[in-house]
Formats: sequence, C-alpha cells, structure tokens
Amino acid sequence: MADVIPFKKPKASEQHRGKTLCKSGFHKWEVVKGNPFDVKQGKMVTRYRCRRCGATRTEAK
Repeated sequence: MADVIPFKKPKASEQHRGKTLCKSGFHKWEVVKGNPFDVKQGKMVTRYRCRRCGATRTEAK
C-alpha cells in the first residue's frame, strides 16, 4: 500500500509558526559545532544559529 498524503492547505498560523518571534528579536540560539578559531581576530569564536529562522551570530571570547 502507498502512503496517504494530506492535500489540505496549511493554516497561516502553522506556516509562519515561530517566525514572528524572530522578527521581534526573540531568537532561539543554539551553538554550532566546528571551526572555533577566527584567523582575522586571532581569538576563539562561538557561533550561534537560530533554530527557527536560521539566522547566525558570532561571539568572540
């Protein structure tokens, strides 16, 4: 048997869930692993990525 695919259109609230928080500045930051050293600054760097919208930021230690 084949899988059943729903054909209903998602609601606007479901489609844009979490994006309004990020637009207001309430990101959900997670630490990104890998490449922790910045050559230009000569410092250890922590990179963050928002779980909802994918925005990135860096913080030098």
